[in-house]
Amino acid sequence: MNQSIHLVHLYPVEMNIYGDTGNRIVLTKRLAWRGIDVKTSLVGIGDELPLDSDIILGGGAQDAAQSAVEVDLAKKAKSLAKLAEDGAVMLMVCGMYQLLGRRFVTADGQDIKGMGILPVETLASHDRMIGNTAYQTPWGEVVGYENHSGKTFLDDQDMAWGKVVKGAGNNGADRLEGCLYHNIFGTYSHGPVLSKNPHFADELIRRALARKYGSANLKPLDDAAELAAAKAARSRPR
Repeated sequence: MNQSIHLVHLYPVEMNIYGDTGNRIVLTKRLAWRGIDVKTSLVGIGDELPLDSDIILGGGAQDAAQSAVEVDLAKKAKSLAKLAEDGAVMLMVCGMYQLLGRRFVTADGQDIKGMGILPVETLASHDRMIGNTAYQTPWGEVVGYENHSGKTFLDDQDMAWGKVVKGAGNNGADRLEGCLYHNIFGTYSHGPVLSKNPHFADELIRRALARKYGSANLKPLDDAAELAAAKAARSRPR
């Protein structure tokens, strides 16, 4: 049976200040190398969110860009919430991670209403959390790069995606990183994060295939280059 995945990138222009488009490229390649067909949809302001989405990606941006997509995101709220509850796989980085929470309060006091899908909220701070990162997750260590001033707090700390080994993580205080809810991964990891963490990229693919086809057997790939990149990034100072 030929398998296929519908890969959707939310706001690839508006929310892509840190090159998170690379996550889309990584998933597309890893699917294609395994002979899995990939349909890609780039969904911007005014575009419909496909209800047959299998994997949805979102990236980071400056506060002004987050405000710009707030109105449009509200129009997609019902569809995105339905996909979330139905188990669609999502990787939401930085700004999109924040917007999937209840709210983001900017440094000037503007209250940006979020989707309310993730049980988190974010408060702007005067501290810039920037540098190379490493997190311990159920799928092994994940190496990334963070650049944010927003401090995100979870309602339930057991829903954190990982524990901070190196870096600030969600808020620089509780040593937690990201949020995992259903098949939604929220994180501050840029890089793009999937380029140096093939095991995490495959976890997203595995979940999407299992949801769609009931099982997922992934052919092993040669990840020597990716793992070497992770080792080099892990050794760099903050």
